[in-house]
Amino acid sequence: MEPAIQQLPESTHTLVVSYMGLRRAIGEIGLLLPIVLGPVGRLAFGIEIQDNMSSYYHTPLRDVFVGSMCAIGVFLYCYRGYDWIESWTGKVGCTSALGVALCPLDPGSDPLSQRSVLGYLHTLSGGAFFLTLAFYSLYHFPSTQAGKHEVAPHESQRNFVYRASGVVILLSMAAMGGYLFLLPAGPKRLLNDFNFLFWMEWVAVWAFAAAWLTKGRAILADIALDLLALPVELLRRHEAVEDVGRRVRSLFHLDPPGSQGPAGASLEGPAAEEP
Repeated sequence: MEPAIQQLPESTHTLVVSYMGLRRAIGEIGLLLPIVLGPVGRLAFGIEIQDNMSSYYHTPLRDVFVGSMCAIGVFLYCYRGYDWIESWTGKVGCTSALGVALCPLDPGSDPLSQRSVLGYLHTLSGGAFFLTLAFYSLYHFPSTQAGKHEVAPHESQRNFVYRASGVVILLSMAAMGGYLFLLPAGPKRLLNDFNFLFWMEWVAVWAFAAAWLTKGRAILADIALDLLALPVELLRRHEAVEDVGRRVRSLFHLDPPGSQGPAGASLEGPAAEEP
């Protein structure tokens, strides 16, 4: 754990650790859910990859899907931000997550062509859920306002992860929207054979998981940030060593004749006057 957090008073320290744990829990559920539904469901239970994650409601993995979405919804409800906007974002995210969990998609149906009110509520809730997660990544997490700023290592890399996650979620939604609204029947059937919606949802869910794990300062996320920041750190150290070397050479006049000092002036001294 970071020294800055360890130095907090015990009561504050406990609250901060709990808050970080809440963030990590949301990210961990998002990280594991597609794996459990897809590869684990196929290998352990013989369940074919479904057209989309919502279709797992009608498989033996229904409890996993519903339970995960309910847990995310409850965690988002309990998550209190720095201002009323972030608090209401959590409430909208909670409502949409519970809508996805408790209003099942009609079996074997296109998300835009439902036979029940619950099916349409599921589709609307799914769109609102992904938009909420993108809003967290793009607006709340990288905020540099004084009241929201959280001191953390590699802040520029963290902000990059947040914004990249939000962009990936929006691009995934755009791809799914193009698939549902714009593609003719032929290409749509072809992509459906490869479970296009399921893989796009996987990408979006992992993008939001990356943002929440980074915000929660999970160990794996911190290791990834260290690796992401490594080239920048090496470049800074190289520049610092070169700067020290220039100063030492300038101080002891070790530069070869005619070389330029830090200020661009020759270190040879004044030129000798011609006779």
